[in-house]
Amino acid sequence: MTGPAPFPTALTELTGVRYPIVQTGMGWVAGPRLVSASANAGALGILASATMTVEQLRAAVREVKSRTDAPFGVNLRADAGDAGERVRIIIDEEVRVASFALAPSKDLIARLKDAGVVVIPSIGARRHAEKVAAWGADAVMVQGGEGGGHTGDVATTVLLPQVVDAVGIPVIAAGGFHDGRGLVAALAYGAAGIGMGTRFLLTSDSTVPDAVKAKYLAATVKDVTVTTRVDGLPHRMLRTAMVDSLERSGRATSLLRALRHASAFRKESGASWRRLVRDGLAMKHGKELTWSQVLLAANTPMLLKASLVEGRTDIGVMASGQVAGLIEDLPSCSELVERIMDEARAALKSLPGAD
Repeated sequence: MTGPAPFPTALTELTGVRYPIVQTGMGWVAGPRLVSASANAGALGILASATMTVEQLRAAVREVKSRTDAPFGVNLRADAGDAGERVRIIIDEEVRVASFALAPSKDLIARLKDAGVVVIPSIGARRHAEKVAAWGADAVMVQGGEGGGHTGDVATTVLLPQVVDAVGIPVIAAGGFHDGRGLVAALAYGAAGIGMGTRFLLTSDSTVPDAVKAKYLAATVKDVTVTTRVDGLPHRMLRTAMVDSLERSGRATSLLRALRHASAFRKESGASWRRLVRDGLAMKHGKELTWSQVLLAANTPMLLKASLVEGRTDIGVMASGQVAGLIEDLPSCSELVERIMDEARAALKSLPGAD
């Protein structure tokens, strides 16, 4: 592999990647092409599985393996009814890393670790990091409020040092990162690396339609907003006419739309109504949601697919970190990672007192 020299941290030592950069598992975006390109660039590519059937996941894992010999990971929904089947695929296919959007159970962590899989849950609060660390997680990814998709209201610069001080495992910082200066800042806070979603979405290796990428590139920081009208939970995305429409819609209209999307997602994912209800019960219990919010959750994957796969930004939404307002180009993953590492080394050298 050509490019900058390796940059060892606790994250690279844990996962076997060359650089302390993670391409996060974005639904409909982090497929085999992007994940393999990220892995070949020396980052940790994470395959998003929540929008795949079990069979599609196995095929996607095998496609990534056919494109790269580098380590990569798979992101799972810990509360999904078929999580056990997906874990079996990760173990059978010898995937290096399992990441989770929600905290996995103690038993699930143990099962993966016994098989030699590195477990990295994503968390949004210190208490969640403490819980999964006590259960045996190998590392955690902590996303501050700047991050895209489902997010919290605590900034990365406040949340990150809290978590670093609270746990004795490697911490990956996410939310607001896009360049080498950010990597150095995260390392200074005590992180072992950074996770980036929007920045990897906006690469030439991303399968997101070019016209949609152009809308991201045209966005300013103020064009990125947080709304609860997609699925009842805070969701950061580009402000569009569709988002404005969602925020104006009444409760009855929202629920009818969600029911329609639930039916579509059931067909897309191959899930039965029984499994959707079971997953809804798990989601409701884990987050203390109302049944209306559980039903609204069906909006998320279908509204994202409309934009990120079909290019229909008029009827879909575009999850986005605030950092979209700072991104102006579409490099390849290789060019992006090389640039970030060059910038990081230059930033380190420019610090007062640096040799």
